[in-house]
Amino acid sequence: MTTPRLILASSSKRRLSVLSQMGYKPDLIIPADIDETPKESEGPRSLALRLGFEKALKISKEYPLDAVLGADTVVGVGRTILPKGETEADALYCLEKLSGRRHKVYTGVCLIYNGRISKKISVTTLKFKVLSKIEKDEFIKTGQWHGKAGGYALQGFAAQFIESMSGVDTNVLGLPACLVHKILSGIGIKKDYTISTEIC
Repeated sequence: MTTPRLILASSSKRRLSVLSQMGYKPDLIIPADIDETPKESEGPRSLALRLGFEKALKISKEYPLDAVLGADTVVGVGRTILPKGETEADALYCLEKLSGRRHKVYTGVCLIYNGRISKKISVTTLKFKVLSKIEKDEFIKTGQWHGKAGGYALQGFAAQFIESMSGVDTNVLGLPACLVHKILSGIGIKKDYTISTEIC
């Protein structure tokens, strides 16, 4: 049985780092350019699942013989979907929503291969401490909010804000390792243990 090529439908360095830590090296990295706007009344869980699927589907149509892995991470406070940090205003909005509250990080994962579609969701619950104005201002200055779901990264400056976490930490990084391993090993994707790197 021929081992399928693996295509990662994402340009995320953190997702690539998680895969590398697991010993997986995509044969191709092709970001899927899709509209990520939430639909009316769509919650964070549904949005993460849909976008992960749509990313995989778009690239799979171009590469139907390969295994395409798509993923999307969404941060939600209740049913409120927090934006990705594109501006300082976005980042500040996220910090104000997260301060002193529990929130959930949803990563929707989809693998399309050989006519089969595997869609899964991973959920991690975190709680931020109450943030002072000084802490918010300091975080904004780091720029680590840029491009991040919910306006922060687990492994960055914001790590000091997290009081508790329940669930998979790599899920917050954008790719739940155990879940992805089960999916990839299930279709015979081989590992290369020489390419393991640090999470960035």
